[in-house]
Amino acid sequence: MKRLLLSALATVSLLSPLACDLEKTTNQLTADHVIVGTLLATPQVDVSASAMAGYDAGTFGPDGGDVVSFPGQTAAFVFFGTKSGENAQPQGVSGAKVTLNAGSAAGVTLNSQGGGSYGVTSDSTDDLTYASGATYSFFAEQNGTKYEARVEDAPTKEAIPAFHPAEGFVRINANTAFAFDRPAPPANQDRTLGFVTVVPLGSNGEKGQATYSNVPTSPVEFLQLAATPALFREARVTIPATAFPNPKQTYLVIFQAVRMGGPESDNLFLGSVVLAGTAEVGIVRTN
Repeated sequence: MKRLLLSALATVSLLSPLACDLEKTTNQLTADHVIVGTLLATPQVDVSASAMAGYDAGTFGPDGGDVVSFPGQTAAFVFFGTKSGENAQPQGVSGAKVTLNAGSAAGVTLNSQGGGSYGVTSDSTDDLTYASGATYSFFAEQNGTKYEARVEDAPTKEAIPAFHPAEGFVRINANTAFAFDRPAPPANQDRTLGFVTVVPLGSNGEKGQATYSNVPTSPVEFLQLAATPALFREARVTIPATAFPNPKQTYLVIFQAVRMGGPESDNLFLGSVVLAGTAEVGIVRTN
């Protein structure tokens, strides 16, 4: 854990524009509060009902009569905690006021979920939206003290051609890995981070539990991400065979293109990591 912490801090220091501000960086190295958070958007998805039912034919698109639509959703999550030593696991802080701000717009309040976790989705408020290019600030306020982590230039959706074959969905055998290539990033820009989640769909369109996801959810996983971000910037992404366990099953493959940010205020631990991104979605049908 100590080696991981030091590696993460070194990586964040090199990547952060705050590294040139030695006093601020020093304060962040010794700060005892931490924020990790995500803002992830998924667009509306239209799925062939006949594909979900296992038939060969199906019509995709808004004009087709054989379509089940899954509304788009934006979700924000924050863990706000404290740590009492270099190798200590962060302990959640309850009762804080946690908000997400897009630029200078009014903040959206995240609801307490216990244990230092806070979250909100666009299902419960129309105020939570995702805008490519925006700067998002994750704020936590406790006892009159405010802590801020920030991610700039939220990315656009990354088009994955392999998700959209002529048939409208990808066909593979059950228990078979699925690989796809990401497009090259714009000139003089790093490739965004990429995360995958696979969700099975029932014949009536109900979503099951995810069979695979590499999206970080715990403070330790965020710390690992800060230490080794290059693992999520590979040009070729391979989803393991275990993500597609059942034959004659339809799966949603959700690929999030994400930009990583970190602490903005000097009272927040340098290892704090926040992510913002939006998704491309493919449909896989197993034989």
